[in-house]
Amino acid sequence: MSRCKLSRVIIAKLRIVTSRKPMEFDQWFNAQLNARPIDPIRLAEPVPVSDLPTPALLLDEARFEANLARMAQWSKTTGIALRPHSKMHKCPVIAHRQLALGAAGICCAKVSEAEVMQRAGIESILITSPVVDERTITRVSELARKNAQLIVVVDHPEAVMRLEAALAQRQATLKILIDIDPGLGRTGIAPNEALLALLQMIDRDCPHLVFLGLQTYAGHCMHIPEFDKRKSKYQRALATGAEARNVVERAGYSVQLMSGGGTGSIDFEADLGILNELQAGSYAFMDIEYRDIESNNGPTFEDFSVALTVLVTLISQPKPRTVTVDAGFKSLASDKMPPQFKDVDGLNYYWGGDEHGIVALDNPSRTLQLGDKLELLTPHCDPTVNLHDYYYVVRDGYVQELWPISTRGCSQ
Repeated sequence: MSRCKLSRVIIAKLRIVTSRKPMEFDQWFNAQLNARPIDPIRLAEPVPVSDLPTPALLLDEARFEANLARMAQWSKTTGIALRPHSKMHKCPVIAHRQLALGAAGICCAKVSEAEVMQRAGIESILITSPVVDERTITRVSELARKNAQLIVVVDHPEAVMRLEAALAQRQATLKILIDIDPGLGRTGIAPNEALLALLQMIDRDCPHLVFLGLQTYAGHCMHIPEFDKRKSKYQRALATGAEARNVVERAGYSVQLMSGGGTGSIDFEADLGILNELQAGSYAFMDIEYRDIESNNGPTFEDFSVALTVLVTLISQPKPRTVTVDAGFKSLASDKMPPQFKDVDGLNYYWGGDEHGIVALDNPSRTLQLGDKLELLTPHCDPTVNLHDYYYVVRDGYVQELWPISTRGCSQ
């Protein structure tokens, strides 16, 4: 699609969303989701990275592709299916690339993410957060009516009955996983009589729900730096999932799918033998937090390369031993450690507010001057991605394509 034609399509969709006429809420909600771009934008001429406006979210295509290939090979070697979590990258272009390399499907954290991904032609979707309110359940049932491969997690009888009623009204069926709490205390159900009662209720009262298996995601274990401590805590957490499977199977039910895990647990999954599907996400980009955990092979996690950076510009030097760059809280996730500079030693980043970072000069390894552009490693890739509209996809120092971050802000 040409850039002019693409612009006309986007403008036409935005007119629906921004119409001054009164709109019914669901009409507006669906219109703004449908207005989101989902296709790559190919530039007529490549643009040097040094010419980009900043802050810009850069994706090193060669490193990114190598990361996808490594994880695809891990999946083949271990026999554990890969279902990458799209809440990390929020981009249908990337999801399609993961599927092309053999992924069994994708995960979405929220229903609005799934709506955009399904519109982009992706069918095998697992929504990993429970849904409860009527409006969201209605949206799930509409997705299920059009997509027989949709899967949703459940953990409470009331939500299950609401789903059943909505599906019955639309004559649709929906695959479900029961979410097991691995000790995180965030979502899920314990592997006890409550689990069995929920499963029996689904079997007895919910003909439009198809029980597929269990989800056990131990997110609290993924970033423990020490390898042995991470492994030990993860084993204890996943034992909850194993017990849940035993409860279900002793009652005569089949568990086809055991889904969970992440980038930080790939060294353990094959030996544990509990999961048959991995929900890893960050492996595709990597960040400081994951890079700095120990792996089976050494003190840092070097199985995958850091492919995501934020390009910034040096815009001011109010003091001799500091400089200021044009990226702060609005461009970089601030829930973890501060970002780090990629190719220059002796620079220490400090938060300078919404739009700025203050950089302390500690005998930097190269001379700096106003207007210089530098790359920052992201502390936490998922929320950093959610601050940007597009990936600037870099190959050999040039940007040829922009990939839309289509589900940015899709937290409903």
